[in-house]
Amino acid sequence: MTNAEERITNVERRVDNLETKFELFMQEMRDFKTEMRQQNQMRAEEIREIRQDMKTMQANLDAKIDNMGKHVRNLSVATMAAFGGMFIAVGVMVGTMIYTFLTR
Repeated sequence: MTNAEERITNVERRVDNLETKFELFMQEMRDFKTEMRQQNQMRAEEIREIRQDMKTMQANLDAKIDNMGKHVRNLSVATMAAFGGMFIAVGVMVGTMIYTFLTR
């Protein structure tokens, strides 16, 4: 009987040991899951920040392109005015030459 009792005691110790190890393992798994959730939340927040930065940069780029369009439009108007002035100047020169030839 003592041999059977020793075996039972030995088995009970091993079961207790395994239960303790299992509880430790389960706690590690809970800690791991918690850490993974935190990392996922941090990544999600970083992605949100990056997307917001990209939207801000896109808005700034759009504003700069609009401003550049205004400058191009102003330069186009100035160029047309310059060409118009040159045509008027050439016309005046031609008119002056014709007037000079006709009056001599």
